[in-house]
Amino acid sequence: MNTVPEPTADLDQLFTALSRWPDVQAPNLFAADAADRLIIDTCAQSHSTQDQPWPASITIVGDHYGALTLGALALGSTQVRVHTDSLTARRAIEANAQKLLPQLTDRLSFYTLAQVADQASTILLALPRGLDVLDEQVAALASSATPTARLFAGGRIKHMSRSMNEVLSSRFARVDVSLARQKSRVLTASNPLAEQTASNFPATAIHTVRGTSFNLHAGAGTFGAARLDPGTRLLLEHLPDLCAHATLVDLACGNGSIGVYAALTHRHLRVDASDHSASAVASTLAAAEANEVSERITAVQDDALSRLPENSATLITLNPPFHIGNTVTADIAFKLIDDAARALTPGGTLLCVFNSHLRYRHELERRIGPTTQLARDKTFTVTSTIKL
Repeated sequence: MNTVPEPTADLDQLFTALSRWPDVQAPNLFAADAADRLIIDTCAQSHSTQDQPWPASITIVGDHYGALTLGALALGSTQVRVHTDSLTARRAIEANAQKLLPQLTDRLSFYTLAQVADQASTILLALPRGLDVLDEQVAALASSATPTARLFAGGRIKHMSRSMNEVLSSRFARVDVSLARQKSRVLTASNPLAEQTASNFPATAIHTVRGTSFNLHAGAGTFGAARLDPGTRLLLEHLPDLCAHATLVDLACGNGSIGVYAALTHRHLRVDASDHSASAVASTLAAAEANEVSERITAVQDDALSRLPENSATLITLNPPFHIGNTVTADIAFKLIDDAARALTPGGTLLCVFNSHLRYRHELERRIGPTTQLARDKTFTVTSTIKL
């Protein structure tokens, strides 16, 4: 195992100054954690051991609010290439860089995963929640990075597993495990294997609801990938007649299942889909193409419904997430519900599905208007809410 020096005060002050904006904020939610700091310290120690300076060019994947990005800038990197799937994360990183290191923002650029992997040499990666996402990321990085590339992947120990070591070992010649510090650990992967197997993503699957079949094509970073999650299925099984609406706004569209099914069952309907996730947007567009409804479906990255003016939508669908990263919280759902309330016209409808134990019906009524239960099973509830 690698030894890692204790953190120094200068970066600690930078991390403390980081903000989560424009993401939701709460006392139990933070913009940086011990894993972020350990990733940077492990990378610095690795270079120091080999009598190398902190790298001038660095690749960062999965940064949440800028801890890794601003840390690299503060330590002297002159080219910082970043990929983050979340639009909210990108905006938070940009805002923090502009606020805390404005003189260095010209050194920072954002790219797709494939672009950021190209000829990457030193890579900092915040470990994702799922092994599928990790494999998709590592497959892209290992196949395009330099032959001597080193990847420093870190996270909180409670969210890590030995399977993560196996994912890295399947694509890199060597994987070292750091000592634990502040309940965090870093996996250092070195020298990508010459022969790389293809990722299992994007995945495809065919689903049938009430006699209508449709294809989903999704990346690992998309909620549910190409599966039809039970909550969404319940909503689709009880989808009311939408003939009175010209446009459906699919908020937090995920793999596009709601929008694609609605477009297939209502041939007049246009779907305006959005998600904070680049993977979700790409998956929705791929599903629209596969089901030959792409001329009636658009999908874009957005922070909630920030692109829509007030009182502009007559129909919105929502299957809200109940976690941010590894933290379970209702705050993100309430943010989406509040923005749906802002965007709905008076008399407009929000169709929502949520885990029944979360009891969102009271919040829907309080934040938007009268709410009717359309369906409920042992796990999920589907509601229709009318804006007053």
